[in-house]
Amino acid sequence: MRLFFRIFLLIILTAGWIVCPGNAGEFKNGEWTPLFNGKDLDDWTVKIRHSPAGENFGNTFRVEDGLMKVRYDAYDSFDERFGHIFYNGEFSHYKIRVEYRFVGQQAKDGPGWAIRNSGIMVHGESPKTMTVDQDFPASIEVQLLGGNGKDNRTTANLCTPGTNVVMDQKLVRRHCTSSKSKTYHGEDWVTVEVEVKGNEVIRHIMDGEVVLEYNQPQLDDADGHSQELIKKNGLQLSKGTISLQSESHPCDFRKVEIMVLDE
Repeated sequence: MRLFFRIFLLIILTAGWIVCPGNAGEFKNGEWTPLFNGKDLDDWTVKIRHSPAGENFGNTFRVEDGLMKVRYDAYDSFDERFGHIFYNGEFSHYKIRVEYRFVGQQAKDGPGWAIRNSGIMVHGESPKTMTVDQDFPASIEVQLLGGNGKDNRTTANLCTPGTNVVMDQKLVRRHCTSSKSKTYHGEDWVTVEVEVKGNEVIRHIMDGEVVLEYNQPQLDDADGHSQELIKKNGLQLSKGTISLQSESHPCDFRKVEIMVLDE
């Protein structure tokens, strides 16, 4: 039996297949694998502010026409119900590629800054550790923004809910940092890619160009909720969840793909 197990393990390692703990599927190093299957949200967990994890208030996140859609037609008003949909499991070294677009009009009473605004959260906490009224998971946010048709507005920016990063060997505590991307107006599909290498480096990539780069993602020791997470897991972030946002403006996600990298 031991010999069989060793042979089986050798085949797996030779082939390059790995299984990420807590995930539903297998991922092969160096190959793109879809996280969103275009059919359902079975491998995902929704967490919307004022609701417990697992409750998809107002059917905010849904699958229609092969797309993951974020909609607010069941909302009387947005009421600061910021939401996230988490892929089940954690990742450390990987690339994630997302195709997104903003559509229609913002939900009633959505904040002005959230017009044509969404995000990809990496190195995030579990939805199970979020409080019912928590607005954003402690995470590194790759902020996705759409233009208004005339003004410049970069996308693939950085925001840091409950976290900090290091840039140019200095700890950055400001909440958001703009990238050097161009502006994407209209409702066309936009592709963003993020390279995550544990606690070493994170890169935001648009059209094959690195538009933002930083190091040593970490929890914010001045944030009350993050202080509790630090007690359990330490300050530095080397792995975490991946989630997509609902921030009051309807949007679609066509592809969500991951490439696991060697550590």
